[in-house]
Amino acid sequence: MNRATPIADPTAPLARRNPVAKLAAAGVLALALVISLDPVGPAVALAAELAAVPFFGLRYRALGRRTWPLLVGVAGMLFSLVLFAADREHIVASALALALRLLAVALPGVIVFATTDPTDLADALVQNARVSPRFAIGTLAAWRLVPLMGEEWRLIGQARRARGIDPGRDPLARLRLLASASFTLLVGAIRRGTRLATAMDARGFDSGVPRTTARVQRFGAADTALVAGAAVLAAAALTLSVLTGYFNPLFS
Repeated sequence: MNRATPIADPTAPLARRNPVAKLAAAGVLALALVISLDPVGPAVALAAELAAVPFFGLRYRALGRRTWPLLVGVAGMLFSLVLFAADREHIVASALALALRLLAVALPGVIVFATTDPTDLADALVQNARVSPRFAIGTLAAWRLVPLMGEEWRLIGQARRARGIDPGRDPLARLRLLASASFTLLVGAIRRGTRLATAMDARGFDSGVPRTTARVQRFGAADTALVAGAAVLAAAALTLSVLTGYFNPLFS
């Protein structure tokens, strides 16, 4: 699956919202969820985020395919914390709270990029967030290259197998081959990035001349309502954690 392309129905009510509004809503939730270390706030926010998934034009199965690396990482974190903890009864509650917080903070970001065209995001950052065009267009170009790196990694593995390079069951040989393949991928990425930067400069992307926009990104009342809704959800999550007595401020 190409993780750089949106997978949502573009006609869904929340998928149509301005990319900057979706980023701002995700940022508001993330900021609120890192204030406290309790499990109540993240649980409330995560439940609301999952309930809002259909309004973004996403199917839960497709979202699961997009987020499985996150789920594997959180599960590994839980396992390692519980496995090496001296006081497992105390650490289980803390580990679960941390896992809920990681999911609740990361899921909005996954939804944003799963429902937003990268070009629309770059345009909105320049027009609505007043981000430097050089930064926005450069980030867009780099994001477009992400799928190529995955394809190049696959080709490196196939080329090595065609040459009979197989580590077998030797873990040290596997690590050496992994390091070698990673270095090869890094060198290729640097070369491709250098060629891309030269091509963009040749086309006047750093000329300093004011740029025009081909596609106007409007920030309307519905976009403001999305950010306000995220703020209300964040406030409700924090309020519930306080009322239930679980509120545990990060800096106390």
